[in-house]
Amino acid sequence: MTALNASLRQILGPWDGGWVLDKHTLQSVYLGDDEYGHPRFDTIRTEVGEATYQLKYRSDWAQVKPLAQAIADHICPKLPNIGFIVPMPASNPRHRQPVTEVANELGVLVKVSVFDNLLMKAANGKSLKDLNTKDDKIEAIGDSFSVNDSIQGGGPWNVLVVDDLFHTGASMEAACKVLRAYPKVRKIYVAALTWR
Repeated sequence: MTALNASLRQILGPWDGGWVLDKHTLQSVYLGDDEYGHPRFDTIRTEVGEATYQLKYRSDWAQVKPLAQAIADHICPKLPNIGFIVPMPASNPRHRQPVTEVANELGVLVKVSVFDNLLMKAANGKSLKDLNTKDDKIEAIGDSFSVNDSIQGGGPWNVLVVDDLFHTGASMEAACKVLRAYPKVRKIYVAALTWR
């Protein structure tokens, strides 16, 4: 397996440490519409961006391991004493969730437990993809995040929250807000595959 190149970016917010592996798209040029009226683009992505795209939109599950390895190699050494990992809940229900798959593989690589049902998101029917401002996204998210107390033992531990795309940070901030109130969490770290 070839290691993915990454160009890390630190992200600041209501967490104790956060990093993103790389930019998602380097260039996207509109080519016109296809015969069905759908826009076509010539898109150039970073290595991490292409792997993330193939995983999310082409169901290429072979991308899980290199993406998890990139987080393990580039981000985890910057975040001391990770106690457990939590994937961000998905916006769209799928049989297999890309972020959960990456988080589970990361847990294997760094030998840390993954709790994929700890952070829950209520389906409020609002998609954040079409919203551009952070305020609009915060309003759409509302109080949709909650914690499902599924961890045995007292803690507290440092948690690493894993997501696929970092844009405004609204979802990550909402998730951190509920995790801060969870007594089994000490520090909150965040890691995302790409930024927009």
